[in-house]
Amino acid sequence: MATITIEAKPRETGKRAARAIRREGWVPCILYGHHVEPIPFQMLESKLRPLIYTTETHLVKLQLNGKTWDCILKDVEFHPVTDRPLHADFQVLRAEEKVTVTVPVQIVGTAVGVQRGGVLQIVTHELEVTCLPKDIPAHIDIDVSNLDIGDAIHVGDLQFEGLEFEDAPDQTVVVIAAPQLGGVEEEEGAEGEAGAAEAGTGTSA
Repeated sequence: MATITIEAKPRETGKRAARAIRREGWVPCILYGHHVEPIPFQMLESKLRPLIYTTETHLVKLQLNGKTWDCILKDVEFHPVTDRPLHADFQVLRAEEKVTVTVPVQIVGTAVGVQRGGVLQIVTHELEVTCLPKDIPAHIDIDVSNLDIGDAIHVGDLQFEGLEFEDAPDQTVVVIAAPQLGGVEEEEGAEGEAGAAEAGTGTSA
């Protein structure tokens, strides 16, 4: 798992202060964790974006108040119209304490069913796992090489050392769907149109 170091600074709390912070390109944040009093802080929006728009989970070394905290981005609130980040929560990591994190899914291999004309459908793009900080994966690789048409992988099928999956066991992660029969439908539609045209010609004659 890659590490990103971010310099942050304390902030005032309250709606008015938060609006002022956002106008200057900063995002109001909170740092929390077991045995840690919540610490309000602010960070540049440009520094937060790499943690949001990514295909991997990152460890964050947050430099704040003269200390460095190992943490993860836990949650982000977005503006409903502009989609800009309004607020972010960071959770402190402790080596001996398990943490629940959301990890992106990455597909590995080419499914047998795809080679036979099937369609790969990724149903779940992220999975929620509980593990020790040392076991947090950057992403979860799902090997689809042996999947044929109609086959699927569910959360209950996944086994990774050190990871406990929080999603329902019957939750579908990926499935190989049957190929669309659009060509047959188009041919039938064309025949129908041709028949209608012939009928129309007969009427006008």
